[in-house]
Amino acid sequence: MERMKKFLLAREKAGTLRSLEPLIRLGRGWVRLLDSEDRLLDFSSNDYLALSEHPEVVAASIKYLEMFGAGAGAARLMSGDLEINHLLEQEIAGLKSREAALTFGSGYLANIGIIPALAGRGDLIITDRLSHASIYDGCLLSGAMTIRFRHNDLAHLEQILQEKRSQFNGCLVVVESIYSMDGDRCPLVDLVQLKKRFDFVLMVDEAHATGVYGENGAGIIQEDNVSDGVDIAMGTFGKALGSYGAYAAATREVVDFLINKSRTFIYSTALPPAVVGATLAALYLVKSEPKLRMDLHAKVAFFKKQLRKNGLKDDLGPSQIIPVMVGDSAKALAIAKELRENHIYVKAVRPPTVPEGSARLRFSITRYQQEEDLKRCARVLAAALKKV
Repeated sequence: MERMKKFLLAREKAGTLRSLEPLIRLGRGWVRLLDSEDRLLDFSSNDYLALSEHPEVVAASIKYLEMFGAGAGAARLMSGDLEINHLLEQEIAGLKSREAALTFGSGYLANIGIIPALAGRGDLIITDRLSHASIYDGCLLSGAMTIRFRHNDLAHLEQILQEKRSQFNGCLVVVESIYSMDGDRCPLVDLVQLKKRFDFVLMVDEAHATGVYGENGAGIIQEDNVSDGVDIAMGTFGKALGSYGAYAAATREVVDFLINKSRTFIYSTALPPAVVGATLAALYLVKSEPKLRMDLHAKVAFFKKQLRKNGLKDDLGPSQIIPVMVGDSAKALAIAKELRENHIYVKAVRPPTVPEGSARLRFSITRYQQEEDLKRCARVLAAALKKV
């Protein structure tokens, strides 16, 4: 217990102590803290396409809840393998142009289940230094030798492959197509070219790209036309699709292998029917209404223009995730507080979520935000950066 106390005190002193902050969602992208009456516009949500509140998504969730009950009742390999799970997997496989797909309870469960199934002792895993914690935890759980290459530095990756690949049985390379804290894109085209020269399995996490990019919302893999070079496409339902859960899309053989080897799939209760219904409706909207993505990208471009207009010179990146680098954790918290006092809710992201000295405000743009909101946010942020 003394060790816990010291840990918490050290985090508090460093300005990196995490705590929960109960919210009430007011709809249309607005939230309220439980102990306050102030309405705050949410810039920390990953509900990019505003589908969590879409009438068709909500209606489908209610319909499936009433038809199939509140829970699946068991793991898929017991009696929880409802027909609707297969319907969802067929839709995902179609979206990602794959033979098959498999659903998981969350993105974290997917990554810590898929990676240890694909690699183990005697194998090599190489992953980007800024890969999500769930990817790195999956690497650690696998027991394989894990090496991280410099962020988006394929020359460094190639060097590692040249020096280390021949020393191991199998090799798995894991990257994200859109990085969750920096909002930048992996150079997938060049990575797939590198794959042709070296013998490795390529897994791409599309958590922040599914629904947002690609001709029909399939993600960066589709947009960059590299589907044939990616072995496992992983992604989530809890971001642009507005629901919950995750998936892996691959060949039928790979999916059958995961059914038999992935512990987080084998030993987890299946997704609740209401979640399956909501996700199916969201997938239909993503494929049939490209205007959803067009509206989002227009708002992203508008917000970046407003930030630059107000003097922000940071690299604002290519995606809907816009990090404003601050550096010092205490300063990041102070700026977030100043924004909150101006009815803008954005979280300060601090170590260990991001590297030491790179605390930031992570702005997430969604279809909820209107142009006037984005203009005001840019003005308030510029003033707060000068003030703190």
